[in-house]
Amino acid sequence: MIRTFLAVADTGSFVAASSRLFVTQSAVSLRIQRLEDGLGKTLFTRSKAGVALTPPGRAFERYATSLIKLWEEARQQVAVPEGYERALTIGAQYSLWPRLGFRWIDAMRAAAPDLALRAELGMPDRLTRFLIEGVVQVALTYMPQHRPGLTVTPVMADELILVSSFPTGAMDELVGDYVFMDWGPEFTQAHAVGLPTLTQSGIVLSLGALGAEFIARRRAAAYLPARAVMGHLDAGRLHLVPDAPRFPYPIWAVFRDDLDEDLSRIARETLDTVAAQAESVQETVLDELADISDADDVPLLGEEG
Repeated sequence: MIRTFLAVADTGSFVAASSRLFVTQSAVSLRIQRLEDGLGKTLFTRSKAGVALTPPGRAFERYATSLIKLWEEARQQVAVPEGYERALTIGAQYSLWPRLGFRWIDAMRAAAPDLALRAELGMPDRLTRFLIEGVVQVALTYMPQHRPGLTVTPVMADELILVSSFPTGAMDELVGDYVFMDWGPEFTQAHAVGLPTLTQSGIVLSLGALGAEFIARRRAAAYLPARAVMGHLDAGRLHLVPDAPRFPYPIWAVFRDDLDEDLSRIARETLDTVAAQAESVQETVLDELADISDADDVPLLGEEG
């Protein structure tokens, strides 16, 4: 019932909460009613526009968050496998696992052999909810949400570059084979300014780095993270597009403020090391792109003049 209460409070809707929790709307309503009966207070005001927390509801929200956090801490501590002394759960968007998140796990295991690790996958909203509830203690995301009890720190900037599954000498040759990867509103705006001839793609994918597999197996081209396509480039499955501008896409780490100090130190130091390695890979790819392009420096997507 506590998770249901928090889902309704966060979404402002019984319908949206039911979708998030994968239960029926009637189940959500019943759980909230039982919770209100148990507390002897009305927690939400209902209207056609949705629901809103009452004063008692706002007061209970603080306790509900603490209860979920305490439960998660207990669950994770009890579930620490035999032979390990502590545990850490990290989350990340899909695109941030290849060549970053997975290597972060390797680095933490090497630095702390007694540490049991669990990985979660999710979009920013889900990761933020997991962080607030204590399901995960640190997460990697492109779109961090600043909330009390969470600290957001920069990790690096992903370099999105234009690659194709076939050798090409110019961006104009990609018309008809171009796949638009949806990297968010800032990328979309820069793309419209910098590459207007490629804005009418018949395929749009919101798959992040997963799109590399799609592009590599078809006659296609798209913007993908340099660190994620390095292997495809080396194997000849993907090719750099000369003179194509790049798009830096910042990556952020979000830490729970109450994370154990030693675990926080290990997580931060190993992430710094892995990020530096990923940045080195990116620089190599960008140097190769500059070598096959007319400009000395690879320009930014959407940059004027």
